[in-house]
Amino acid sequence: MSHYFDKETDVKSNIVTTRANIGNKLYTFKTDNNVFSKRGLDFATRTLLENIDLKSINGDVLDFGCGYGPIGIYIKANTNAQVDMLDINERALNLARINAKLNQVNVNIFESDVYSNVTKKYDYIITNPPIRVGKKILYEILVNAKEYLKEKGHLIFVISKDQGAKSVMRDMEEYYKVNLIIKSKGFFVIDLQTY
Repeated sequence: MSHYFDKETDVKSNIVTTRANIGNKLYTFKTDNNVFSKRGLDFATRTLLENIDLKSINGDVLDFGCGYGPIGIYIKANTNAQVDMLDINERALNLARINAKLNQVNVNIFESDVYSNVTKKYDYIITNPPIRVGKKILYEILVNAKEYLKEKGHLIFVISKDQGAKSVMRDMEEYYKVNLIIKSKGFFVIDLQTY
């Protein structure tokens, strides 16, 4: 069975157009089978985006596991940051490139298995992480992010209470300064800052 965090898929393509109003601005996204949240913007990603302090976002930003691109596209459309976006799923990467053009933003999109092709450090890494990869890989994603963050850099992510948000926050205190941005309908938006 193919997953949205696999490199390739044998699932038949069926591209659809979705729209999302985020922060009182309308975005158009093409989505497809075997890409996360193919029916359109999911509640967790919306919660993340609508609770980021856009005024504080600057410098270099990485959208980790970008899928069809809503996080990176929204950040680029609303800040002066330089935005890179990565995913392992080729179908997602192609959609992200299409969606960047559709929403008239200039971003750098590339393929990477976790951080394997990341060559620089960022001020912000922002993600709705792929929870279904399991706790071990999720923790590798979160902990290893610090190697790709600048001093006082931020990893901002969303996770649900049912997926262990409280224990993740507790466990990350070993590596980061942990700040809860918001809790909304069981979803936690968490900011991990490097020392």
